[in-house]
Amino acid sequence: MTNEPDYGKAGRNLPAATAVGLALLFTVTTSLFIDPRFFAILAAFGMMLAARELGRTLVVGLSARMSILLQILAPVIVAGAAIAGSTGLLATFVASALLVLAVRLLDGQEAYVHHVTRSIFALAYAPLLAGFAVLLSMQENGAWKVLAFILLTAATDLGGYAAGAIFGKHPMAPVISPNKSWEGFAGALVLQLAVGVSLWVYVFEQPWWEGAVIGSVMMLTATLGDLIESMVKRDLGIKDMGSLLPGHGGVMDRLDSLVVNAFMAWLLFGFFL
Repeated sequence: MTNEPDYGKAGRNLPAATAVGLALLFTVTTSLFIDPRFFAILAAFGMMLAARELGRTLVVGLSARMSILLQILAPVIVAGAAIAGSTGLLATFVASALLVLAVRLLDGQEAYVHHVTRSIFALAYAPLLAGFAVLLSMQENGAWKVLAFILLTAATDLGGYAAGAIFGKHPMAPVISPNKSWEGFAGALVLQLAVGVSLWVYVFEQPWWEGAVIGSVMMLTATLGDLIESMVKRDLGIKDMGSLLPGHGGVMDRLDSLVVNAFMAWLLFGFFL
């Protein structure tokens, strides 16, 4: 019988989670405003850890050779975005997928389709999507754009948690994520709108309604990213993807909404800004 601490509705050690979250935000912000290349290096390192995590949890029976290959390919994909933009991101991802198909031949026929499909999914889910954050950082005002998308994603988590903890009574997706409520969804939307409008008016000096639109869309996609991660974990029968980050779980437990919103930010910011 295990004696796991009861963290209530939060389900996490909030002091530890807050400390780790602030430390990560400070590290990312510092790298962005010193030099975007530092951010790219940080993102590449994060994706190496994510690939290691996904290789262990997502792909059952993956050989050590393939696990190492994924950990090499993940930062290469991110580097492709930093070096050659969107073309480099696409080219390195496709080349990585082909390499997975080829190298897995060395491990024999058993579970070949299972291993290659899930390995390629891991590369798409983490480094390919994260590559769009690197593309964003390389643009004009890239540091502010990346920081904006991070703040917009964090606002969904913070607003949803606060409103859900105080007012939450109606589950939004009880089978996938029992802690999520419609009250939390509303709280996330309110805070997201406030952050989006503030960023667009005071940082980017653009019309307020653009910030409201982007805030609304990115709240929806952040929630979607969180639900996707929850569904993956339920399918695998695990609570967290890992245990590297105190109060958060694994790397992908922290990046689930961010990787989805990295693409959405690249797409929406490119249109509005």
